[in-house]
Amino acid sequence: MKNKKGATSPKNAENSSRRSFLKTLGIAGTAAAAAPAALAETPVAIPQYLNLVRSHSSTAANDKVRIALIGTGGMGIGDMQTALMVDGVEMVAACDLYDGRLRRAKELWGDQLPVTKDYREILERKDVDAVINATTDHWHEKISSDAMRKGKHVYCEKPMVQKVEDGHTLIKVSKETGKVFQVGSQFASSLLIAKARELMKAGDIGELVFAEAIYDRHSAMGAWQYSIPPDASPQTVDWDTYLGSAPKRPWDPLRFFRWRNYQDYGTGIAGDLYVHLLTSLHCITGSKGPNRVYSSGGTRYWKDGRDVPDIQLSIYDYGKTAEHPEFNLTTRSNFVDGGGGNYLVRIVGTEGDLSLGFDSLTVHRNKFPKAPGMSIDNFPKDQKELYIAEYNKLYPQVPELVGPKEFKYSFPKEYKGDRYEHFVNFFSSVRQNTPNIEDATFGLRACGPTQCGNMSYFQKKAVSWDPINMKILG
Repeated sequence: MKNKKGATSPKNAENSSRRSFLKTLGIAGTAAAAAPAALAETPVAIPQYLNLVRSHSSTAANDKVRIALIGTGGMGIGDMQTALMVDGVEMVAACDLYDGRLRRAKELWGDQLPVTKDYREILERKDVDAVINATTDHWHEKISSDAMRKGKHVYCEKPMVQKVEDGHTLIKVSKETGKVFQVGSQFASSLLIAKARELMKAGDIGELVFAEAIYDRHSAMGAWQYSIPPDASPQTVDWDTYLGSAPKRPWDPLRFFRWRNYQDYGTGIAGDLYVHLLTSLHCITGSKGPNRVYSSGGTRYWKDGRDVPDIQLSIYDYGKTAEHPEFNLTTRSNFVDGGGGNYLVRIVGTEGDLSLGFDSLTVHRNKFPKAPGMSIDNFPKDQKELYIAEYNKLYPQVPELVGPKEFKYSFPKEYKGDRYEHFVNFFSSVRQNTPNIEDATFGLRACGPTQCGNMSYFQKKAVSWDPINMKILG
C-alpha cells in the first residue's frame, strides 16, 4: 500500500530497512571508532569472553559446522550471510515456502545448493549440524523443537516464540535434547552492552532508578511494507503449509509477505523491536524481568488492514531483586516518526546515566554534592548567620579534583558487528557444547513481558508477569 502522504525518501527507506541495517551496523561502528572524538571517546576494549570465543573459533576453523537455512526471506538471508563470515561454517541446504526465494538462494549460494519447501527434509539430512530458523513467529516453536529432537542445534530469530506456553516447550526440549538453542537478538553479544554491564556493576551511575528505551522508524520498509514479487500466487507459495496453526484463510499475499502486520503470524512491535530493548536491559542489569506491564498506542498512519498498532508505548514495573533495586522502564516505538527515526536505551541511576545508541555508549556522571545548598534569602540576618555557621560545620569546603562528567565509547576498528559476534558465540557453543549467551530461558524472559504488553494493549488493562516462573498472571 502506498503512503498516502507522499513517498518516503530513498535515504530514509534504506536506513530504516532491516536488511540495510544489517549491513550498516558494522560499518557504522567502524566509522564511529575512526571518527575524531568530540567527547572523552574511547574504543571499547574487547571483553575477555569474546577473546576466548575468537580463540576457539580460530583454532576450530577446520572443525566444520554445517548449517541449513529455514526461511530465506530478508532476515534469513542476512543471518546466513553473517553466519558464513565465521570461520569453519558451511551452508548445506535451504528451505522456504516461496519458489522465488529458493531460486534466490541458488543465485546467492550456488546452483548446487539443495533446496526444498519442506523443512522436515532439512531435518532428515545427516550433513546438517545446525539450522537457522528465520521463519514467521508462529512457526518458531514447532520448527525449533522438531530440529532439536532430530539432533540439530538451533539459532532461532527473535522473538523466540509467539505464545508464552511455546517458550516453556522450547526450554523443555532444549534441556531434554542437550542441543544448543540460541535466540537471535544480537544485542546480547554487543561490545557496548558488555561495557554498559561492566559500568553498571562498578556503580558508575549509582543506584538504578529508571530506564527508557526507544525504537522509532520513518519508512515504509520500517513499517513492514515489504515488497511483493509479481509472481506471488498459490502456485508459487505453499499457502496451506504456511498457515500451520493459524486460522485457515483464502490466499492473501499481504499475509504471507507482510506477515508482521497480523496477529495470526507475528507479534507486532513488541515482538519485533521491544524484544531487542528488553534483551539489552536484562543483559546490562542482570534482571529476570518485570512484574507488571501497561501498554497504549494505536494505528495512526499505516491503515493498510493490519491488526496491530503502528505506535506503541509501554510501562514495565520491575520489583526489587538480588540483581537490582525497584525501577521502572518505559518503551516506545513509533512507525510514523517525522523526526526520521530514533534508537536509544537509557539507564538512569542516582549518580548518572548510560545512553546506548546503535554504535555508541555515552556515560554521564552527575553525583549529588555532599552539601545540599542553601535557600536562605528570606531568613532574617541573625538567622542567616546562625544557619551559615552551622552549615559550614556540617559541610566544610574541602578541595576535590573534578573529573570529566561525560565519556563516550565506540566500537574498535576490527569489530565486525553485533550480529557477527552473536553467530561467533553460537558456533562456539555448538563446537564446545557449552551454554550460550541467549538460551531459551533468557529468550522467554525477554519476549514473555512483551507479549504481556500486547495483551495490555488489546485488553486495555495492566497485565502481571511472573519473571521467575515465566508465566502471565493476568
